[in-house]
Amino acid sequence: MRVAVAGGTGLAGRHVVGELRAAGHEPVVLARSTGADVTTGRGLDAALAGAEVVIDVTNAATISRRKAVAFFESASRHLLMAEERAGVRHHVALSIVGIDRVGHGYYQGKIRQEEVVAAGPVPWTVLRATQFHEFADELLDRMRGPLAPIPPMRVQPVAVREAARALVGLALGPAVGMAPELAGPREELLIDMVRRVLPARHERRLVVPVGFPGAAGRAMAAGGLLPTGPGPRGTQTFDEWLRQRRAAPGGRA
Repeated sequence: MRVAVAGGTGLAGRHVVGELRAAGHEPVVLARSTGADVTTGRGLDAALAGAEVVIDVTNAATISRRKAVAFFESASRHLLMAEERAGVRHHVALSIVGIDRVGHGYYQGKIRQEEVVAAGPVPWTVLRATQFHEFADELLDRMRGPLAPIPPMRVQPVAVREAARALVGLALGPAVGMAPELAGPREELLIDMVRRVLPARHERRLVVPVGFPGAAGRAMAAGGLLPTGPGPRGTQTFDEWLRQRRAAPGGRA
């Protein structure tokens, strides 16, 4: 089966592409580097020729509500319109657990993405997943200097490989609308994850708890990003991922 992966060059996208290939399917990467731009629609018609399913794992590098909403609304609309023209039968989107409980700017963009997908012309599935184990690394990558200000968030991180496998499994089946939430096996405090990942990065920083202001910060600290109902759970813990990361060439799993 020919399956297009929007954002296929990113962290989640690379794993989705790998899972599809391992299952004997033909992945098609939709990215600017491959000539398919979801933000403008350029190149999508040609890239989607013959595709039966689209898996959308695109990401926006912003915490601005305005920019996040604009990106996800535009990308989703362009994808869905091109999918309708191409006869795609199933659109699968990766979202985030708790975005309707935590009023963070980026999460508002993901909510808009879900709304556009649900109102679109293509049968759809949305999988909300918790943060990946790489979340602590990603936060540190954005910071400079000796201090690491980290919000006191409660999270239940999941392995990106397990999220990719879940997305592919959903994509190969019928559209289900909102799928049961995917989370990792164990709850963690983000600030503790950051402290544990620093030695693996060979870095010394002072980790300082700094909460997001207002209701969003209170919701994060209170567990607003944790799953609230039954659903699939990953098996790899953060500590297991960290050991794998240390053993990997270059220190990155």
